[in-house]
Amino acid sequence: MAESLARYLPDNAATSQLGAALARAVLDAAPARLVIYLDGELGAGKTALARAVLAGLGHTGRVPSPTYTLVEPYPLDAYRVFHIDLYRLRDPAELDDLGLTDELGPGSLLLAEWPSRGAGRLPPADLVCQLGFDGEGRQALLRALTGEGARVLVQLNHVLPAQF
Repeated sequence: MAESLARYLPDNAATSQLGAALARAVLDAAPARLVIYLDGELGAGKTALARAVLAGLGHTGRVPSPTYTLVEPYPLDAYRVFHIDLYRLRDPAELDDLGLTDELGPGSLLLAEWPSRGAGRLPPADLVCQLGFDGEGRQALLRALTGEGARVLVQLNHVLPAQF
């Protein structure tokens, strides 16, 4: 069972490739519900990765950063995706007003940026993607925390392009 996977991302195109591959892995693993935490410093590529995942799941429109709206919903064919960015959250209790936990049933996928700012109010992660700076590029470390997350990582290993 793949519990973690690390990849060097030399540029934005590689981040997009990883996001597309992650979307394919999610579709192949077909979890009933999935929570992915996207963690890392400002500018590490969290939103870029989320955009690529959304595109890989079939979204064709714009993907604004949810920094000010907190949540952007995307009703797609395979999943109802909720992309949240908690960077500006002052108190985790602010999440209660969004009613997000009521929305996260079967058929939903949560992409959560800055998850530590929602501590105690977010559902537990199935998969954590830690993004960090590494020279001119980025380092991505994906860790499965549940069986659903592990199934996605197994599929990700199968669908990643050879150059990764």
